[in-house]
Amino acid sequence: MLRVFDTNETRAGLEWPRLIDGLDAMFRSGCVMPLRHHHEVELPNEDSGTLLLMPAWTPGKYIGVKMVNVIPGNSARSLPAISGAYLLSSGATGALLAVIDGAELTARRTAAASALAARYLARSDAHNLLVVGAGKLALNVIEAHAAVRPLTSITIWTRRIDLAEKVAKAARGLGYEAQTTDDLESATPQADIISCCTLSQAPLIKRAWVKPGTHIDLIGAFKPTMRETDSALIATASVFADTREGVLSEGGDIVQAIREGAIDASDIQADLFDLARGSHAGRRSDEEITVFKSVGAALEDLAAAILTYEATAATH
Repeated sequence: MLRVFDTNETRAGLEWPRLIDGLDAMFRSGCVMPLRHHHEVELPNEDSGTLLLMPAWTPGKYIGVKMVNVIPGNSARSLPAISGAYLLSSGATGALLAVIDGAELTARRTAAASALAARYLARSDAHNLLVVGAGKLALNVIEAHAAVRPLTSITIWTRRIDLAEKVAKAARGLGYEAQTTDDLESATPQADIISCCTLSQAPLIKRAWVKPGTHIDLIGAFKPTMRETDSALIATASVFADTREGVLSEGGDIVQAIREGAIDASDIQADLFDLARGSHAGRRSDEEITVFKSVGAALEDLAAAILTYEATAATH
């Protein structure tokens, strides 16, 4: 029977510890993940949008594809920038099993991938989180990181302080110690983990502001023209990726740092496949600055979709 999962049902099927562990397991075992389709969608009188089609499958078990629309101009309309759906089918028969809320699945698996990376790369005592950006991902990032590190203080910065305050209020409602700042330069050296989830075209976090031992989580720059850090930071940090191939083709912070000669492609130390399989140990010292760049992977969507579907199948 075809199941349709709305936002709340999708969220309920993707509790943070289970989702983070599920991603870890999928990166360890792997799946078939063809190159995704990434199309620019022209929009009259505003920035172009993006259509993403992301297929993946586990042979004989599940086939999945995500369709996502990213419309940057939606912020001016008080609408989410990301919308879409995930289609999960039987890998044995091809029969459609589930249609899952694509925006909720994307937000949660993205935050969970960052938390998984932080479990390998952030200091074990990291407790101050700085979130740069106040979109849908911001609260998810807070919850996900809190599932893997003992967060005691959360600060939110974005160019519009009223949007940052909305996220902080929601975080406080969930029991977190959260506040806003309008001074990113001053907030940066106070943070143990910095999570950037913006659509910025220019560096926000500067190397000169970052203290030793910081873990930096770069989510937002999913096109080569975007970036959230300067090349000096990328050049002096230990750089990790969700997938090497994806980051080298689409991760603006890394692509631009390579283009500027700050690093080489070979300077990416490991991706989540390497970390999950134990071929790289992750953080090496408390003084090391680590950078995790993600652009998203169809493997993550498939893992999340399977977890959502199986969580409900187990109760029926």
